[in-house]
Amino acid sequence: MNNTPLYSPASSAPHLKEKIEEMRSLIPQLREAARSYYQDNQEIMSNQEYDLLYDRLQRLEEETGTILSGSPTQEVGYEAAESLEKEAHPSPMLSLNKTKDREELRAFIGTQKALLSWKLDGLTVVLTYEGGSLVKAVTRGNGVIGEIVTANARTFRNLPLSIPYQGRLILRGEAIITYSDFEKINQAIPEVEARYKNPRNLCSGSVRQLDSRITAERCVRFVAFALVSCEGVSFDNSREKEFAWLSSQGFEVVEHKAVTADTLDEVMDDFEQKIASNDFPSDGLVILYDDIAYGLSLGETSKFPRNAMAFKWADDLVKTRLIAIEWSPSRTGLINPVAIFEPVELEGTTVKRASVHNVSIVRELALGEGDEITVYKANMIIPQIAENLTCSGHIRIPDTCPACGEKTVIKSENGIETLTCPNPACPAKRIKAFGLFASRDALNIEGLSEATFEKLIGRGLIKEYSDIFRLKDYRNEIVSLEGFGDKSFERLLASIEKARHTTASRLLYALGIPNVGSANAKLISRHYGGDICLIRKATCEELSAIDDIGPVIAGSITAYFSGKENMEQLDRLLPYLTLEKEETAGELPLAGKTFVITGAVHHFANRSELKSRIEELGGKVAGSVSQKTAYLINNDTTSASAKNQAAQKLGIPILSEEDFLGLIGEDKA
Repeated sequence: MNNTPLYSPASSAPHLKEKIEEMRSLIPQLREAARSYYQDNQEIMSNQEYDLLYDRLQRLEEETGTILSGSPTQEVGYEAAESLEKEAHPSPMLSLNKTKDREELRAFIGTQKALLSWKLDGLTVVLTYEGGSLVKAVTRGNGVIGEIVTANARTFRNLPLSIPYQGRLILRGEAIITYSDFEKINQAIPEVEARYKNPRNLCSGSVRQLDSRITAERCVRFVAFALVSCEGVSFDNSREKEFAWLSSQGFEVVEHKAVTADTLDEVMDDFEQKIASNDFPSDGLVILYDDIAYGLSLGETSKFPRNAMAFKWADDLVKTRLIAIEWSPSRTGLINPVAIFEPVELEGTTVKRASVHNVSIVRELALGEGDEITVYKANMIIPQIAENLTCSGHIRIPDTCPACGEKTVIKSENGIETLTCPNPACPAKRIKAFGLFASRDALNIEGLSEATFEKLIGRGLIKEYSDIFRLKDYRNEIVSLEGFGDKSFERLLASIEKARHTTASRLLYALGIPNVGSANAKLISRHYGGDICLIRKATCEELSAIDDIGPVIAGSITAYFSGKENMEQLDRLLPYLTLEKEETAGELPLAGKTFVITGAVHHFANRSELKSRIEELGGKVAGSVSQKTAYLINNDTTSASAKNQAAQKLGIPILSEEDFLGLIGEDKA
């Protein structure tokens, strides 16, 4: 029997909404009074006044059946997780088709009634309620698989934790941080370079925190924009009534207005006038058919649903002054021009550089230092130069590569001129190699991504691996780079210092020798007791004799160490490193054991992390079950999967993650 309440125009929804709005006003008053009393030793209201407001809030919660996040009537409990679990959405969450043309929007509406609302710029979250309580929150992720953030969602400032409706409800909305809260958070950070770039990025990072206490401090709000499913409730085939019902349950619903083709301009003008004063980030509007059945009958393409469309505002143009053109070498040999200009505010962020793409565009825009230019964000994301208002044309195309000093070449293809470096040994072409060197399984230097290497190499600060350990000598140059500052520079130096203490296996993998992966590097290093000198002198025959190495890998290693330049670079690198002792293969608990991993993992972040743990303990991981397999790891130990059946046939034990942790003496508490 279904006892869930039904929505109807005659229901008490409007009255409920008024009470919920009163609750929303009471909660911050009570919280501020408590904060002032307990933290600042100041009374901003008497105990009697506080008690009256508190009692009023309690009554309203009882009458509405709604409890909002942050209510002082509730005990606050925070959770910390080791990682965010992932979950597949029941059906893919598609993006919306977009337009910047009002007439295209009008044609979309046709003869239908539609709803126009803000397209909020935050992080999409899917909420599930059962029995009146929030039971799950999942991020949009890639549209197919999202991350479970339930503990964090419970800290959203305006989210109802309990609602009157007792059935199963699934809805979607946008987690956002308002501009005013964003500014408060940034002002509390003394180091300018450590401040957050924009509310969207801060919100995304806040919602996906492992510690919900941090999320709670970030003032995240939730704004509902779609009801996905709701058992036993009728909305008279109207999206507008869905919104009204969600509002009556305590949800903050995105501002929306009914619109027809005839009233479109008037309603859009009204939205547009509000942009400057809005306290929340948005990047356009959304149009949605009010008629639920009609919208669903249209189906969807492989990319977009057909019942809704997004409208993007025309790009804002801002005047500024060009300071210089920076020429940035890349791994492809192209030397890309980047415009550096006086900082301007665009779409809520400070922008001071934009790609100019190629020599042809530099010449077409007739760029020169000091020119007055107009800039914009293409699709409200990518900074671009729209026009040069001065056209001095003073920019000189460099005749030498900034990374290696070799003479540059201008190439023309299909009428487009590009600047290139023909030097095959140019450090900029080895960015992927430098990225591997600093990666987690290699030297593990945080703060040195491929993008950062590209900047450092472009400035001529890095030409080989040993140069990384001399970056402390270039503080002034580095802190002036985009995305850097004193604090980030100090973090980088600390990470570089930490990376100096490493192992021969990490170093061997970091060198980027063809065919030598992290697992093979560990096998080789353990065989030679972590002595890099023995490894570099080893013959092909000696290396081939190591289990699972073979002649191909052995040949790659001996070829690398026979190269004079490689040996000289390694000799210049080794004085900066302290190679710690590694256990030999026979000393490790999983030595000689081969594992196969299948299915989802829960204790480890992913299968790669589990694989790394096995290899650290001397084991190997294979892709298929065979007679050499010691154990199959599958959390679903009783499933009828092909790997389980193969293991059972061969008498190979099937372990859950908990079994595996017990095997290595790391039982999960």
